[in-house]
Amino acid sequence: MGLTASVLAIDAGNSKTDVAVVAADGDVLATARGTGFRPPAVGVTAAVDALADTVTRAYASAGVTSVAHVSACLANADLPVEEEELAAALHARAWGTTVDVRNDTFAILRAGVPDPRGVAVVCGAGINCVGMRPDGRTARFPALGRLSGDWGGGWGLAEEALWHAARAEDGRGASTALADTLPAHFGLSGMYSLIEALHLEHIPDLRRHELTPVLFETAAQGDTVARAIVDRLAEEVVTMAAVALTRLDLLEEETPVLLGGGVLTAGHARLDDGIRERLEARAPKAVARVVRARPVLGAALLGLDRLGLGPEAQLQARSHFDTDAQLT
Repeated sequence: MGLTASVLAIDAGNSKTDVAVVAADGDVLATARGTGFRPPAVGVTAAVDALADTVTRAYASAGVTSVAHVSACLANADLPVEEEELAAALHARAWGTTVDVRNDTFAILRAGVPDPRGVAVVCGAGINCVGMRPDGRTARFPALGRLSGDWGGGWGLAEEALWHAARAEDGRGASTALADTLPAHFGLSGMYSLIEALHLEHIPDLRRHELTPVLFETAAQGDTVARAIVDRLAEEVVTMAAVALTRLDLLEEETPVLLGGGVLTAGHARLDDGIRERLEARAPKAVARVVRARPVLGAALLGLDRLGLGPEAQLQARSHFDTDAQLT
């Protein structure tokens, strides 16, 4: 019979997957990194097959064959029905006795707080917000893009910048430096050239995300249209946080609001200031804080919570990720 650890922590994003095997005292026995987790693109079975390689490497390194609990925070687990489907698929692999699947935004939230209480807004390629209380209550959004009422995220910001720049180019919209800075990023002379290159895929569609930093640079230089887009993102972040706080009855209590994802951790001064000013107006007791801890830590802490393993184990797990500079 093989050895058993306590928690298999999984943080699976679109671009990469991190896993950690954690003992009952919070000691991290092994970590591993794998490819992205994209069930919508490849199907649940193929996505979990890819995940299995990373888990197998971590188990071999830790010298274990199973755990008491699998705590998985997964991208594309946006709806409860998707969480249930993914939980069943993970349970079928017999990696652990019990399995919990949550959206990966919960990992960022839990990594940033000493106990499972607070709200997190994450803005990377997309935008999402979740909240939780120690009693198990949660607040969340479907986070399916415009279909579910979302605005923002790196992809959406690039699209918004392109829209305004195109209209400025032909006179339908207000003048903006974006009409120059966006095409210049790709070495092109103007928006017509950029529109053609994107439409004909001379510039791969996936490279559109490169325009988001250009938007923020243009805003920092004082462009009115670019600044308005940044301000709208600040408003959207605070709106999501305030709604989650209200739904959890936390609006009148001092509560952490964690900011994560590439856009919100990049240190854009106008965005950061705008979020804090608006949060002060709408939720004065909320405390905004940027989270740069590895999300797999949050998955591990959620697993330790689930097993009733207390503060000492959680501090031990945190100490590993605070000092270990790179997952293997």
